[in-house]
Amino acid sequence: MSQPTEEKDVFNSERLFIFLSYWGKPLAIIGIITMLASIIFSSSYFIKPKYKSTLIMYPVSTSSISKALLSNTYGLKQDVLEFGAEEQAEQMLQILNSNLIRDRIIQKYDLMNHYGIKPNAKYKITRLYKEYESNITFRRTENMAIKVTVLDTDPQTAADIANDIAALFDSVKTAMQKDRALKAFRIVESEYLRKQADIKQMEDSLVKLRELGVFDYESQTEMINQQLAIEIAKGNTRGIKALEDKLAILAKYGGAYVSIRNQLEFEKKQLSDLKARYEEARVDAFEALPQKFIVTTAYKAEKKSYPIRWLIVTLAVFSALFLSVLVIVILENFTHFKFKKKTFPSATHSP
Repeated sequence: MSQPTEEKDVFNSERLFIFLSYWGKPLAIIGIITMLASIIFSSSYFIKPKYKSTLIMYPVSTSSISKALLSNTYGLKQDVLEFGAEEQAEQMLQILNSNLIRDRIIQKYDLMNHYGIKPNAKYKITRLYKEYESNITFRRTENMAIKVTVLDTDPQTAADIANDIAALFDSVKTAMQKDRALKAFRIVESEYLRKQADIKQMEDSLVKLRELGVFDYESQTEMINQQLAIEIAKGNTRGIKALEDKLAILAKYGGAYVSIRNQLEFEKKQLSDLKARYEEARVDAFEALPQKFIVTTAYKAEKKSYPIRWLIVTLAVFSALFLSVLVIVILENFTHFKFKKKTFPSATHSP
């Protein structure tokens, strides 16, 4: 049972040996030529080498300074030193990929000229954006950090772009938040000033009532009634008249005094709460904290990262040899088929 298999293996080995002895030299020449060509065409004369710089940073867990530092509300206060989680990392990626950062980097480093795109070229903006996206990438690491990778023909430019992107993230995110925070502050400020004005008006009204003799309606009424009873018992007509005049004033203005006093107490409590919100809104509108924690800054690379010449040469040689063998096999089979057809023409037709 094993004899046919052994004969088949010997046959295949013999065919392989014959194939290599006949085609080995041409294949070796093809391999050497391909290797030399790939070495030449992957050199800096044909492909500009690129250098890679990377930067790693974490987002912060909170964007509101007031909630992190000033809020006394239970459950709202957050740790200003805490690293952000998945949600904050995704937000950071969205901002990094926005045109707000991309356009500033393109303008600052004149990337259209730097990438060799002519100003009058067709679809120049599309080509510029594609070149930007192929050389500048952002990805989230398994530890929820964001890795910024920049490839460029100038190693210092690659490092500068990566560091500038991190700085721009701060300014862009802060600007986005400040626009909303400033509008919120104006709303709270307007309400706070209006409340202060209302309280000032009520306090002025109380001053007028005190000038009329109404200082504390409840205690004054009690004391005057007690004193009136004493004067009536004495039969002091003048004293009775004076006390009745005071009671008349209290009767006339006492209700207004009590109403304004109680309302003033309520408004002052509201003003106290509003002042806390006013201070928080003011801090959010005019103060700023860094929006990231930088773990690794970008630095000037000492050696190129692209192209990887050994990989290009290896792939080119293997591809050339594979295609050469494939072509040889096809040609041999085709020649054998033509020879068989000429020698045995009836064998090519079924009965």
